[in-house]
Amino acid sequence: MNPLLRSLLLALCLICAAALPAEAGDLGPRFDPKDIVSDASPGAGAAAAADAPRVVDQIVAVVNDEAITQVELDDRTTALADQLAKQNPNGQLPERAVLRRQVLERMITDRVLLQYGKENGLRVDDVTLDRAVQRIADENKLALEEFRRNLEHDGVTWSRFREDIRSEILFARLRDREVESHINVSDAEVEAELREEAQRGSGEDELLISHVLVAVPEQADPEETARREARAREALSHLKAGETFAQVAATYSDAPDALQGGSLGWRSISRIPSVFANVAPGMKKGETSQVIRSGSGFHVFQVIDRRGSKTAEVVRQYHLREILVRIDANSGDSEARARLRTLRARMDGGEDFAQIARLNSEDESRTRGGDIGWVAAGETFPAFEKAMVSLAPGQISDIVQTPLGLHLIQLVEQRDNDVGEERRRAAARQGVRARKVDEGFEDWVRQQRDGAYVEYRNGERQL
Repeated sequence: MNPLLRSLLLALCLICAAALPAEAGDLGPRFDPKDIVSDASPGAGAAAAADAPRVVDQIVAVVNDEAITQVELDDRTTALADQLAKQNPNGQLPERAVLRRQVLERMITDRVLLQYGKENGLRVDDVTLDRAVQRIADENKLALEEFRRNLEHDGVTWSRFREDIRSEILFARLRDREVESHINVSDAEVEAELREEAQRGSGEDELLISHVLVAVPEQADPEETARREARAREALSHLKAGETFAQVAATYSDAPDALQGGSLGWRSISRIPSVFANVAPGMKKGETSQVIRSGSGFHVFQVIDRRGSKTAEVVRQYHLREILVRIDANSGDSEARARLRTLRARMDGGEDFAQIARLNSEDESRTRGGDIGWVAAGETFPAFEKAMVSLAPGQISDIVQTPLGLHLIQLVEQRDNDVGEERRRAAARQGVRARKVDEGFEDWVRQQRDGAYVEYRNGERQL
């Protein structure tokens, strides 16, 4: 199977669970002091629980009003361990108990987000899911049935894969609805970013970054905070001793990407997390930071690689209008597509794109008749870009789906432009916005997790 598919499978296996220790202090990195640890059934004494016969499945955690069971825990932990072993056959895996704790915390957080989405009317219907799965198969250059066989050969059931994709689509919609749609970048922030880039002398440099995050609950007392800091310093000591970052992240990190080696991917200087921004530009390839404190916890960063910009001054730009229809509980995929087909038929009949956009688009550009200005390759979603570059001036695209929803795109005109300062300002604005979205979503997820009722139960005894 090609590397892209294996990376996808590893990412999807993050929706997992982990086994529970008996002591509250050993419950894993995201244990919140307000969470509940139980050892016996409601209304039953410890002795009665100890005498109860063993059963095939047990509840290991309760998240609000939903249970996570031992079978789920075992299945998902085993699947993840198998994937990690295939990814790195000669590497050392985290201890099973550590992996289980990490996976449980990931599963708890995901369960909280899925519950939030359900409570707020967000859903991903089967038509949307089918299209997403087909796109993944197409990206891997496989027919759907061959793609399914490859997944199952690698131990991933088709039903679990589909539900994991459904969850990922929902998470993207939550990110857009709860954070991205509320993010604004002021001209003053852009100017400040440009000044910082000028001082660094490396405005467009990109860094490949990995990180460990040891999260600190909002209501943590000084003793708990000190324990979390000690855990971060222990992670740093293992890195200095020569352990791989991926292994240390899988063992110690509370971040959602912990089981992917803690990788944040390639980031431009402007998109580096704020807590790391002042340190990163001066770090060399392979260098590791000290422990850094932020509002969410303690961090350790490593610069895996770095590269200079690959920008050209002259670029092809596309002046676009769009009509966006979002997909939510009030407008499922089928309804949204039917609505856009009707609007497209009206435009084919001679009605003005801009006027229809003003009355029907669900994007902020509707006040400008759907005008989103000049866009260059690499500045938008792949599906959007593919449609954009295929249009002739005046032409309207077929329906295009992105994480934001469904679009109709009209190309007004195109040009080859010497961007210069314009490109630097656009890149700075995009970088600041992306960084604010990343940090805002991380903080929002942490708030949802900290506000959830979580009851940990002893894996050897039912309550």
